[in-house]
Parts: sequence; structure tokens; C-alpha cells
Amino acid sequence: MIGIKRLAEHLNVSIGTVSRALNGKPDVNEATRKRVFEAAAELGYVPNQAGRALRKGSTGVVGFMMQTGSQITGEGDVFFMSVFDGVQTVFARHQLDLVALLCSSEEDPDAYLQRVVARGFADALIISATKRQDHRIDYLAENGIPFVALGRSLTDAGQPWLDLDFEGMAETGVNRLVAKGHRRIGVFAPIDDTNLGFVFVDNYRKTLERHGVAFDPDLVFRTHPNERGGHQIARAIAAMPADKRPTGFVLINEKLSVGLYGGLHEAGLTPGRDIAVIGRDSPHAHYLTPKLTCFRLSLRELGISLAEALLATMPAYAAQYPLGVVRKVLPMELIEGDSDNALPL
Repeated sequence: MIGIKRLAEHLNVSIGTVSRALNGKPDVNEATRKRVFEAAAELGYVPNQAGRALRKGSTGVVGFMMQTGSQITGEGDVFFMSVFDGVQTVFARHQLDLVALLCSSEEDPDAYLQRVVARGFADALIISATKRQDHRIDYLAENGIPFVALGRSLTDAGQPWLDLDFEGMAETGVNRLVAKGHRRIGVFAPIDDTNLGFVFVDNYRKTLERHGVAFDPDLVFRTHPNERGGHQIARAIAAMPADKRPTGFVLINEKLSVGLYGGLHEAGLTPGRDIAVIGRDSPHAHYLTPKLTCFRLSLRELGISLAEALLATMPAYAAQYPLGVVRKVLPMELIEGDSDNALPL
């Protein structure tokens, strides 16, 4: 890896010419610009990020804030890795770098975010796991930090956001199970005040009511969104009297299905036969038997949309992404499997 001085010496041009070429200045002809980029790639040029930040008043870094810990991510999280791939695909066009900002589950997210902003090492932020009332949104807006939220919130500072269609998952899942004879339909909801839980459970209740099915709070199973949480749901179901158990279940987190399947098998209950299951698609779910009926979304495309929505709010990139303030619910595709069979007569 070399710096800008060595790169300029190799090309026998001035440091200023190299800098202007790398930063897309119009006073550099295309032949020179091409030579600079080819040499930079060949020699492994790495810009001095601190100096670049001082000169440009920016860092070229975007932070993606997410919470960590076994209760949140379990034994691993392919969701965010797939989203990151899409985000960085867009950022690479502009020589921007994505940095994961990992907030421990034991730390207050508001305090963590304030520390990140105070250090000033990111030009913009992507926040996730939005709460029903999320103080981070007001804080970023008040401090003029460009950001986009992965998830909706009742806190509204005019921010862009993208979210999964949790209403649609509730409606489609309940409609499908009711059509197959199920009336006792269980669902997962987060144990905390993450907004997606409120959105999903509210529409779950409304869809049941449209079918004339009474809402039963005992069929809302609150746990952590990981494989262990799915196993805990299965144990709770097995402990219920047979006439009180759900005969069908809708999961909106991709990691719960594996745990639920395993826990049901341990309890002598077979998914797809003793209890119908509709879940979220994931690489792990592909190995489940019976094949999981699940909701699917391209997480890479979600990442691309997040990055473009953020750049649309930043003056340096808005002309290239004339999207305005993006506020979009992303629909999910239902992939039919064998896990949600009709209720036995």
C-alpha cells in the first residue's frame, strides 16, 4: 500500500494533480484521470483518511449502527451481512466506506450514538432497530447529521426510512392459516419496544377481527429474536393444554424458525402436521423439514435502497439520487412450502 506522494512520484505528476483526479475535479483531463486510477489500483493506493477529512471537511465514512449481544443476534446474523453488501455496493461508486457501529446490548443506544456523533468520524449514519419512540431520530435531526432509518417510528423528524412490510406479513399469514381452518394462531413479538412488534401485532389483531376470530393475548409469544427464542416458544407451546395451544404460527424473524422446529421436535410435535408454521426466509431455513412456507425479500436490494435513500439527503450526492425523502414499506414475497398444512379434521 502506498500514499499519495509515492503515487505522484510513480506517475511523474504533481501531488495536486493526483489529488484532483482522485476527487473527480473537472480540471483534470480524462487521460490523466484514467492513468491515476489505474496506477492507484495497481499499486494499492490508500488515501490518508485523516488528512482527507481535514481538507474536505468530510471523512468519506458512513456508520451503520446496530446493537449486538447474544439476546439480539444469537449465534450469528446473516441479515445484516447481506444488507451491508448492498449498502457498500452503492458506496463504492463514490469511494465511501461503510463502518459497522456496534452498540452493546448492555449500553444505552442514545448514549452510544451521542458519543459517536461527538467524535465526528462519520459523515452520515444508518440506524436500525428503531423503537416506538426513538430519541436517536430527534438527536440526529437536531444536530444536522444526515441519516436514514431501517424501520419506522412514531418519532418523526422528517427522516427517510425503509421498513419491511410487517402489516402485510400479518395479514397474509393470518389469511392463509384461517383459510386452512386454523383459528388459534400464534405469533412472535419482540420482548422490547422495537416498533416492528407494535406494527405487526396491531395488524395481526385487526386481521383476526375481520375473520371474526377473537384476539387472545396468550397467543402472542414475546421473546428475543434468535434461535434460542424460537426454542423457547416451542417449549411454551408444548407446556400449554392441548386445547389452548396454537394450531398455526407466524414468525417475522428469520432466525426463529430453526429454533422453533428444533423445540417442537423435542416436544414430540411435528411442524406442518401438529402445528402449521409460516416464517421468514434465511439460508438456515433452507435445510428445514418440512420445507418452510416463508416470506422472502432480497436483503442485498434492501441495502442498495438504504444507501441510495441516504445519499439522496446529502448535498454532495443528491443530484445523482433525486429521490427526495424516501419513506417506503418493502413488500415481501410468500414462498410456499409444506409447513403450513390445513388443520386436520
